[in-house]
Amino acid sequence: MTDPTIPAARPANPRFSSGPCAKIPTFSLDRLSGAPLGRSHRAAIGKDKLRAAIEGTREILGIPDDYRIGIVPASDTGAYEMAMWTMLGARPVEMVAWESFGAGWVTDAVKQLKLDARVHEAPYGEIVDMGALDYDRDVCFTWNGTTSGVRMPNGDAIPADRGGLTLCDATSAAFAMELPWDKLDVTTFSWQKVLGGEAAHGMLILSPRAVERLESHTPPWPLPKIFRLTKGGKLIEGIFKGETINTPSMLCVEDYLLALDWARAEGGLAGLIARTEANFAAVERMVAAHDWIGFLADKPETRSTTSVCLKFTDPAITDGAAFAKAVAKRLEAEGVALDIGAYRDAPPGLRIWCGATVETADVEALLPWLEWAYRTERAALHLAA
Repeated sequence: MTDPTIPAARPANPRFSSGPCAKIPTFSLDRLSGAPLGRSHRAAIGKDKLRAAIEGTREILGIPDDYRIGIVPASDTGAYEMAMWTMLGARPVEMVAWESFGAGWVTDAVKQLKLDARVHEAPYGEIVDMGALDYDRDVCFTWNGTTSGVRMPNGDAIPADRGGLTLCDATSAAFAMELPWDKLDVTTFSWQKVLGGEAAHGMLILSPRAVERLESHTPPWPLPKIFRLTKGGKLIEGIFKGETINTPSMLCVEDYLLALDWARAEGGLAGLIARTEANFAAVERMVAAHDWIGFLADKPETRSTTSVCLKFTDPAITDGAAFAKAVAKRLEAEGVALDIGAYRDAPPGLRIWCGATVETADVEALLPWLEWAYRTERAALHLAA
């Protein structure tokens, strides 16, 4: 059997990980030289940098002026759990999951907080019917399933006159998809996703309705210091002006500010969405042209444009997990794609990050290598048989 031809071109940047994600294309360490290292984050320069990160987020994402934005500990996980621990319990809750991180929030609600919860789950590749939920309850969901490649097509199912709060984990959607702020009461994300920032810092965005809940509801469980958003029944406003609960990394803040500047230069949110969609379109064309690979998400309108999850559909492949791992390993060995294996809890396959910091030319250069790795591994299986 003839060996598959090795592609001529290689991606200039082989980093297609779904988190931490590729740095901005113009990144270099010397561009972080303005970071106030060795200074207190409470000094004037530190506060100015933190406020700039908050207001830059507001500017580029188009967040309403009356929404609060805070920088909080422990990445998106910390931000979302902070929201759950401080705001839930006032009403029954609808827990929604169609991938592993949403399932994690279900575990928190049911086993840790022991809430009056109804759980709505869909298997990998599918999505819950958001129109069937009771929005007079609080509703917890992910906008974009990072581990399943399934996203909300829009926020139309969320009523404007809802009685409960909506808590949205938007970590792999923010800066890559339109988010309907009037439908979202709590929104969280982390820097290391679409803007390729450094890890460990989360963003917590609160609507006026969420603030009202914080000031009117006292949870029955104890709250650790890093979760406390109120004092004496009033919001701690300083948290949303850059006075962080714990010490942030000013190097990471500088990196985020650099990424925000790059986003402005790319045309703001519209430019970032366009870059993301161009990357996804390249994968879409490749999938349409081959019958051995498909999207994990069945419906086109729910396919993520950032965390693009693929499955091998060749019926001759009997051990999908082993085959997918072999393909990912071969691509990494060639230095053309790093960290693109499916998430450990997800069905076997590949996951290609197509967010805005990835260049479309690199996605296009990767895809012939993907076909090469598939045909090489399939040939190996055939010869072994």
